[in-house]
Amino acid sequence: MVTRPTKIVCVGRNYAAHAKELGNAVPERPLIFLKPASSVIADGETILLPPESQQVEHEAEIGLVIGRRLGRGADEAAARAAIAGLACVNDVTCRDLQKLDVQFTRAKGFDTFCPIGAMKAVDPGFDYGSLTVIGRVNGLERQRGLSRDMIFGIPMLVAYISNIMTLEPGDVISTGTPEGVGPLKPGDVVEVEIPGIGVLRNPVASRSV
Repeated sequence: MVTRPTKIVCVGRNYAAHAKELGNAVPERPLIFLKPASSVIADGETILLPPESQQVEHEAEIGLVIGRRLGRGADEAAARAAIAGLACVNDVTCRDLQKLDVQFTRAKGFDTFCPIGAMKAVDPGFDYGSLTVIGRVNGLERQRGLSRDMIFGIPMLVAYISNIMTLEPGDVISTGTPEGVGPLKPGDVVEVEIPGIGVLRNPVASRSV
């Protein structure tokens, strides 16, 4: 796992098919929200399902790890230079609470709801349009998305976010999930894979009160 970030910035509805499967419109600009650092766990640690929710779902995502401070005025070239590496992320979500609350904080902020894998370093010339992200539960593929199908591409997202909030070294940006999100239950093992980058694997259990 990467060093615990000061913040995890997530991007919602960044794949048109995922927006459609949840009955949402495609956003006109990046839809961003935060997950707390307290939600982060490493590869192999357990995702704990809270009793407050009856519909906890996986969201396999491509994570970006920031390597240098980036603030207002950054363009896409500066954004590329600020990305230290890539990591698998699982944006675990209580879908029922998300619908109930309308906004995302409670649904995505529970402890253990942000598994992050080991970072693989990349250079500024990396081809961010060539990535694939895969989500599996108990070895069965549920999600497969291509970065070239993102509504908002990776360098643009980093520049956009940095013009709203300063990005610090170690911060993580989770770039959105493709279609195929689905439920998790106790005893499951959920995986996120980015071929060439790594595999993130976490067991799932119920949380006691």
